[in-house]
Amino acid sequence: MQINSRSDFDFMERIRQEAADHHTRTEVDDTFYASKLDAVWRRAAQTPAYRNIGPAGPRTLHETPVTSKDALKAHPLDYLRVPVTDGLKYYQTTGTTGVPTPTPRTARDMIANTVSVAEAWRPLLTGGDHRSLILLPSDIVPVADLIVGVCEFLGVPHTKAYPYTTGISDWDRIVGLWEVFRPTTLFVAPGVLLQFTQVMKKRGLLDELSGSVEQIMLLGEVSTPELRSMVGEWWGARVFDASYGSTESGTLAACCAHDRLHLLGAANYFEIARGSGIDPVLPGREGRLVVTPLNNDARPLVRLDMGDEVTVGDRCPCGAQSPTVTVHGRGSDGTTIKGNRVRTRDLEGIVYGSRDVMGYLIEVNSRGTWARLLLERDPSRDRGDEASRGDLIQRRTAERIGFTWDEVRFVNRLPVTTKSGGSQKSWKRSNFNVVDEGVPA
Repeated sequence: MQINSRSDFDFMERIRQEAADHHTRTEVDDTFYASKLDAVWRRAAQTPAYRNIGPAGPRTLHETPVTSKDALKAHPLDYLRVPVTDGLKYYQTTGTTGVPTPTPRTARDMIANTVSVAEAWRPLLTGGDHRSLILLPSDIVPVADLIVGVCEFLGVPHTKAYPYTTGISDWDRIVGLWEVFRPTTLFVAPGVLLQFTQVMKKRGLLDELSGSVEQIMLLGEVSTPELRSMVGEWWGARVFDASYGSTESGTLAACCAHDRLHLLGAANYFEIARGSGIDPVLPGREGRLVVTPLNNDARPLVRLDMGDEVTVGDRCPCGAQSPTVTVHGRGSDGTTIKGNRVRTRDLEGIVYGSRDVMGYLIEVNSRGTWARLLLERDPSRDRGDEASRGDLIQRRTAERIGFTWDEVRFVNRLPVTTKSGGSQKSWKRSNFNVVDEGVPA
């Protein structure tokens, strides 16, 4: 995050104050949202996509059609109010659901997103001797840059070392870095953490490396409580579902010390798309999250349908007044196996609830009538109970999802595509394999 002018500094201070105020606000401030949405409308009217959006106001918002992710991806330049070449930083989406979307960001885009997240994470990253190791990609995608900006804003010592950067960082380099830097906080995607843990277990180094680690912040993929509990035991650390958002929208929610995601209401106006239409965000409601980012500068977006299925929660013991949210993943990521819809969170709750699993791969036939579950062994665990663990997974799959696997098999190693890539991978692309040869018809 770069501050090059007094106006940017004043903007940063305003965003910080808005985030802090919203953290303790007990009632929705209609005046705040009216002013913010008016500014969004003015910026949006400068884009080809929203040229005829009309005047801002509560009625206008609720009469404005949603912006679909498909429309944004089909014509990404139509939603920009500045040329691609005028952004201070140029990013692209990872393309997990299609063609990557060009996403330039101005200085104010980065300031607003960074400060909003930093204020949410402040209780977790300050007040002690914290050092952050960022095991996330920084090429083209913004995730590592965001964490760097947060650490800089909060004054937290940090370094980046993405293990799949060929010729720069590998496991040996990271181990050597660890011995000197002794990180207390890891920022990492779940798949990368599983691979890293497996490698360190095989080398007998996990106990040594985990000694300095106090907390692990998982980003880039849906993570389940079962996964966080499992890796937390391995590392002897608290593990958090750190944030939720997208490259197009910015960060929409960030975690608290109770491992709950809180909607960043000072930076976004949220709604829920349900069968009955689009409704306000209230505890207990389920549907697709619809968001109007309040601070987006280069690409203002109005009522963006994230395509992610969520459940809105009630207040949290941490004391923050903003609603909590559970993200179940993209509706398009759900897939049908034996006539039953399977979602990432549902399946991973079963797989990682069985403990000591380093990853999984689903093999299905093209008709979805046959399915096998492959589980990667924990190298430090005895294989004697694998049959009983497989039976437990079969029972839980039948109870929670509605079918049984044709086979549950433990293997020594799965393809690296189920692990590497972190925030770059699509669940259906990396954790599914269609295999018709030799499969019963």
